[in-house]
Amino acid sequence: MARKQKDYLTALLADEIENHEADATGSEPEGAPAPRADRARRNSLLGRESALARVASGEVRQVTQIALDPARVRPWAGNARSYNHLNEENCRELIDAIIAEGGQKVPAIVRRVDGDPTFEFEVIAGTRRHWSISWLRQNSYPDMKFLAQIADLDDEAAFRLADIENRARKDVSDLERARNYAAALKTHYGNHQSRMAERLKLSQSWLSKMIKVATIPDTIVAAFASPADVQLKPAYPLAMALSDPKRTRSIQSAARDLAAKQADLREAGKPPLSAQDVIKALLAADQRTTKGREIVLNGAHDRPAVSLQGASRQGITLRLHAGHGLSDDELLAKVKLLLETLAADGGGLQR
Repeated sequence: MARKQKDYLTALLADEIENHEADATGSEPEGAPAPRADRARRNSLLGRESALARVASGEVRQVTQIALDPARVRPWAGNARSYNHLNEENCRELIDAIIAEGGQKVPAIVRRVDGDPTFEFEVIAGTRRHWSISWLRQNSYPDMKFLAQIADLDDEAAFRLADIENRARKDVSDLERARNYAAALKTHYGNHQSRMAERLKLSQSWLSKMIKVATIPDTIVAAFASPADVQLKPAYPLAMALSDPKRTRSIQSAARDLAAKQADLREAGKPPLSAQDVIKALLAADQRTTKGREIVLNGAHDRPAVSLQGASRQGITLRLHAGHGLSDDELLAKVKLLLETLAADGGGLQR
């Protein structure tokens, strides 16, 4: 049954306050201290409140809550969470919470799809809930329903809402989010990072780093024990090193050797190489001095924006390219990123 938009917001936020932690991590003993969980919950609620308050402005045009057959619902391709990586193990706490509570208590958010005879809806926020209900229906709970709120969202609004949900989720890796941001940058924001940062309430510098990490290819990711090991802060220098064509081939060769070693360790039942060791080994491959390095940061439409011309004890020479398609603020953010990259490699300015 359709609900008034104002009532929807009130009920949604009340449900989130009561049930968010059970949905994300499973039930906790009453009174148990969980300061980090509390902070994550408050941040998620504030973010979701801000995103869903746009209902009142007409951006979300209609909201309906309904119990659905999960087989008629597909995951939305624009969500950062990889549906294929979900399994019984990483959804176990949520599955147990749903069983203990007699069903799903926190509704997901879906929208209708057209032209697909197999599916009626797609999940915008609540992918783990959808997977868990689907699993339960196949394992002794055939009547379990997928509780969802149907919202009329355009793609950009759907992306922002899904992003708000995923920011509080530890099981969404930095690499998943980075690649999701990179795709959205082209699809929703015309390759303008400043506009995307403003819409998502993110710093341009942080967003630029995420977009750069998204360029790390799967051949390099294979060197890690898991894609989840590719975290923003340690992986950013690696992404920048791959911008240097003279280093890329050596890094790729080292990655193949490391991937083979990881496979041998798994087969032998031994612990894998840590992410720190993998990144250290990759960065050490054909390590070059700052003087001989080539660093180019692209602007809009993959055109060069800032490049390193030279670096020595006397200073650093940068080139600002014409036709980069960036605003002044975006260009300055690129300059800052390049200087941070040099500093991480020990080649920054001496102050």
